[in-house]
Amino acid sequence: MIILIPETKTCMSHLLAHETFDHFSFIEGEIITFGKFTMSGFLQKSFFDEPPKEEYALWKLFRDYCYSIIRGKRTPLSFRLIFSLAPEEIGRFLSDSRLDFPLSDVQGLYLNFRYDGSKLTCTTGTSFRQFIMDKSVEQSWDKKVQELFFQNGIPYELDS
Repeated sequence: MIILIPETKTCMSHLLAHETFDHFSFIEGEIITFGKFTMSGFLQKSFFDEPPKEEYALWKLFRDYCYSIIRGKRTPLSFRLIFSLAPEEIGRFLSDSRLDFPLSDVQGLYLNFRYDGSKLTCTTGTSFRQFIMDKSVEQSWDKKVQELFFQNGIPYELDS
């Protein structure tokens, strides 16, 4: 787990106006402006004619809605957005990272964005279905997130 402190304006642009994070599953979020807006990305399968295979919606389905809440002259009082690498992407990540690790043991690879009214942070996270001593997946995920920020021109500092 690492904590990145991205340049707020650039990162917010990538979160709300670009497709940078669209391929991530949106787990949940909360935005506080004049009111509190709470969202769950958990798909309500009974809503669909053909139930989706995925458990969570992709961020791209929530992005415009969140932008409509946040845009304006005043910044939000706070927000938090929790993303997970989409399940079909986790296998690709393990393979690309040359990790000999069972896909079935990985529950999620997360990005937790939090804005406290003055500072934006992004905390990486990993979750496994059982206790794991091996930190190779966590370290590779931290590196991958830093590469994602760098490749998309999102300046950041590491919180110490």
